[in-house]
Amino acid sequence: MAKKHTILYRRKSEGRTDYKKRISFLKSKTPRLVVRRFNKNVVAQLIQYHPDGDKVLASAHSINLAKKGWGFNTGNIPASYLVGYMLGNAAKGKEAILDIGLHTPIQGSRIFAVLKGAADGGLKIKFSEEIFPPADRLSGKHIASYAATLKKDKEKFNKLFSSYIKNKQDPEKIQEAFEKTKEKISSSKNG
Repeated sequence: MAKKHTILYRRKSEGRTDYKKRISFLKSKTPRLVVRRFNKNVVAQLIQYHPDGDKVLASAHSINLAKKGWGFNTGNIPASYLVGYMLGNAAKGKEAILDIGLHTPIQGSRIFAVLKGAADGGLKIKFSEEIFPPADRLSGKHIASYAATLKKDKEKFNKLFSSYIKNKQDPEKIQEAFEKTKEKISSSKNG
């Protein structure tokens, strides 16, 4: 007798979807805050399940931060918080659950910075305060203070902050830029 062979779903075999986790999200019938991080960018979407295909209710991408005055790195913790804040501002009052996909949940990571931003922006979502990065990391204070201590070692400063220098940005002013960008997001109608 021949062995039975079970063929996995394509996305499962490629390691792109955890169907057990997805079905538990869908059973809740609550929109999902989907957060995906990349090396230089962060994407956050509020997605509602629909039998014909998931519907995106609101979306925010770190590339759009430039329109709000953010000229710094779009893949760091302050940018992640601002992406979440933008999404939360656009989806104010809506309820959601966090979907991080196949990313490993690490306390204080960019994923949880997005969650904090979305909650501060007005999205209703359950969370535990201890998973968030500290406030000085969310606002970029840690980057500014590190840049200030490195100013004495010009070679190391130029090496570590080369992208900031290339874009004519002062890393010591990241906290000011963070506050201005956050203010612009909250004053705009849809994030």
